[in-house]
Amino acid sequence: MAKRQAVEALDRTMEDITGIKQPFGGEIMVLGGDFRQVLPVIKKGTCGQIVDSSLRMSPLWSMSKKMRLTVNMRALTDPWFLDFLLRIGDGEEEAIDEFFICIPGDMTIPYTNPDQAKKDLINEIFPSMELNGFSSDYIISRAILSTKNENVDEIYDELIDKFPGDEQVDYSFDEAEDDTYNHYPIEFLNSRNVSGLPPHCLRLKVGCPVILLRNIDPSNGLCNGTRLICKSFQRNVIDAEIAVGEHVGKRVFLPRIPLCPSENDMFPFKLKRKQFPIRLSFAMTINKAQGQTIPNVGIYLPESVFSHGQLYVALSRGISREKTKVLVRPVKDFNRSGVYTANVVYREV
Repeated sequence: MAKRQAVEALDRTMEDITGIKQPFGGEIMVLGGDFRQVLPVIKKGTCGQIVDSSLRMSPLWSMSKKMRLTVNMRALTDPWFLDFLLRIGDGEEEAIDEFFICIPGDMTIPYTNPDQAKKDLINEIFPSMELNGFSSDYIISRAILSTKNENVDEIYDELIDKFPGDEQVDYSFDEAEDDTYNHYPIEFLNSRNVSGLPPHCLRLKVGCPVILLRNIDPSNGLCNGTRLICKSFQRNVIDAEIAVGEHVGKRVFLPRIPLCPSENDMFPFKLKRKQFPIRLSFAMTINKAQGQTIPNVGIYLPESVFSHGQLYVALSRGISREKTKVLVRPVKDFNRSGVYTANVVYREV
């Protein structure tokens, strides 16, 4: 997801420091990661603008298939599933109507009607939640992914209602910092659901999983994307336990802090929201799930993916074909059996 301009700036800086007119000043640079994942986010960007901001990794693409399999092994244990993911990531999976691919039948949840299909997916990924909800291992080993925040919010509402225990509701304090004439009432600001910010109304229960939205204390494991389990609630802090990574098991206090959206959100005012910097992580957007490994993963696609690598990222969060379930709302009739969904891969990268 790194923009190429950042790497180019490093290249020029290294040349200036060393005085050697070679790439990166003659120093050896190693770029690591999975090069099939989503590209840099350009708000309202065209395909050309997104491709232009992306790194071109042509030497890596020329690696042998065997080497690329090694690069992408991660926690995957199923050779067929791994090969299926690589074909999707490379845009080589057989497609009809240009970019619609077939999801294997044993990985899909039948789409009957919207409400019932969604409940079937939830029950498949979170079976017997009333009995298992207080088990940290159960909660942190499963999640549902979707393309947009509004789809994720639908899953939140269903699951927080099913989760055992008493509910704690925390409301944010919102203001428009540069609104001298009070054009934007508090009720309007409260209604804004902004990507990257917690909701105005944060519904939590003891034992529920959350994901951090900001870097608070990286040296102690509190980074953007860290998943935690709520342990108790105080007036202005949440007592939580880190559930993944090298700091797993560490107890931390999460404060209520002022947060602002990025300038790319293009509001005609500067929104400032004081809230706990977390969201529930029963479900999350596909982009937010990058880098996570989730043993039991559900993928909720009420509409097709819309950016390069999204389908690959969603499917590759799981570890096997048996524990990955996909719910697709049909958008086209192809007059053939099977569940089809879009796979967006920009050939230019």
